[in-house]
Amino acid sequence: MNEKPSQRRVGRSILALVAGFVLVLVLTVVTDVILHVTRVYPPVGQPMSNGLLLLATVYRTVYGVAGSYITARLAPYAPMQHALLGGLIGLVLSIVGLVTTWNRPDVFGAHWYPIALVILALPTAWVGGKIRMMQLGAAS
Repeated sequence: MNEKPSQRRVGRSILALVAGFVLVLVLTVVTDVILHVTRVYPPVGQPMSNGLLLLATVYRTVYGVAGSYITARLAPYAPMQHALLGGLIGLVLSIVGLVTTWNRPDVFGAHWYPIALVILALPTAWVGGKIRMMQLGAAS
């Protein structure tokens, strides 16, 4: 197969984005399961307190930074742009989550939580990308 270099770069770009999202998804699901099993979180389908939602916001933000860093690290070029593209995709997904959960606070909890995820999507991505850019700057 005689792939053009630009096709390989597109493939690596997609792989970088997918790797970042998979990392965030796996870390989030594992953390959520552990917190449910240990009964820190209530059973699925019951709303969480503001304190627990704040805990979820914090670790999801940290995981988002890590995922954005991985995306930037694996990007074949323009690491910050890759991280921000991942953040933009995360922003869209967060907006979808906000809209779909809005009318069910009895199940999903306070409205501030999905709003916070929307607000934090791009800054989180920027921080992950910035960490990678600082590494690249230090390497030169």
